[in-house]
Amino acid sequence: MAERLLSFRRWLPGLGRTSPIERLRSSVGALIGIFVTGFVSTVAVGSDVSLPLLIAPMGASAVLLFAAPTSPLAQPWSILGGNVVSALIGVSSALAIPNPIAAAAIAVMLLLGCLHPPSGAVALTAVLGGPVIHKAGYWFVVSPVGINSLLLVAIAILFNNLTGRRYPHLVPASPHGTSDPSPTRRTGVVSEDLQAVLADYGEVVAISPDELDALLNQAQIRAFNRRSGEVTCGQIMSRDVVTVKPTTSLRHAWLCLLEHRIKALPVVTEAEGLVGIVTQTDFMHNALLTEDRKLHVKKRARLRAILGMSPKAPLTVADIMTRRVQSALPSTMIAKIVPSMADRGLHHMPVVNEQNRVVGIVTQSDLIGALFQRALAADKAKDRPNADQPA
Repeated sequence: MAERLLSFRRWLPGLGRTSPIERLRSSVGALIGIFVTGFVSTVAVGSDVSLPLLIAPMGASAVLLFAAPTSPLAQPWSILGGNVVSALIGVSSALAIPNPIAAAAIAVMLLLGCLHPPSGAVALTAVLGGPVIHKAGYWFVVSPVGINSLLLVAIAILFNNLTGRRYPHLVPASPHGTSDPSPTRRTGVVSEDLQAVLADYGEVVAISPDELDALLNQAQIRAFNRRSGEVTCGQIMSRDVVTVKPTTSLRHAWLCLLEHRIKALPVVTEAEGLVGIVTQTDFMHNALLTEDRKLHVKKRARLRAILGMSPKAPLTVADIMTRRVQSALPSTMIAKIVPSMADRGLHHMPVVNEQNRVVGIVTQSDLIGALFQRALAADKAKDRPNADQPA
């Protein structure tokens, strides 16, 4: 009996575990998508038309759009292209061929890069939908197929992004605007390895290569956590942090950078704690150092000159600081911040407590020092058993 049960389990799909919140989010999204699509179609086309305002394959499309928004099968071109192409093939088959032939839709979708499984049902609906759909001819491609597809995609874009899911799932661009891969993806398993493995596999995989790469990277980070002994930011951070306020003058902030030989200053307030960071790069991008050794913000100076207004003095840190600053907690493991600091080019990571008060800062030098010490400790641990053995 136990052997039969194990054999039966092998037939079950190996879906990853999802949280109750994610299951609820997906269900609510699909419900909203189908309801709004049907409602808007009714308002736009009218309820007295003979054609259906919402076709059954859209339910399957909604499952992919809201439950698996990162899948290549759920991207806008997959849905729009797949449904419209399949509808065209289905209508053409119904008009020209006595027997239903809709399998050609799959080949065309693969050729055009818009594979979408529910589109096969769209093609069959065009062929087997009955006299009403047959009478509509190619108008069926526009309504309901085209309208339904456009509405579902628009709702998915809005709902997924409002609920914290990136959609469409675009390949992230390099922050430096170059073709080089990010630093954490230049060694170990790189994207070329994944592409080669997928090519050798030779089957359609319902996950994009960049998403697969991201999952692999996260798995490598978890493995690194174990190898690094779970070193935290609190263990390696600098604690005597020089900070400034948004109202601090640029001259004073610049002098702080020079005096302490640092390259970044967390910006804090009494009420909110950490509100930004000002770096040497911010000065370079936004400020001019004139002959009288005074700093002037470019955008502010140009705007006030156009309006005929006199320069405002003194200029403050709030004029040039980066407001969307990434921070970490003292308990955050360094493996969590390595990708951000390496791939996004962050040189400084403020460390805050639960009240968003700055308690330290981690620099790239701190990270390099910590990783170097861990590597030395690992090498010594490997050599120690050999040293204890008799010659």
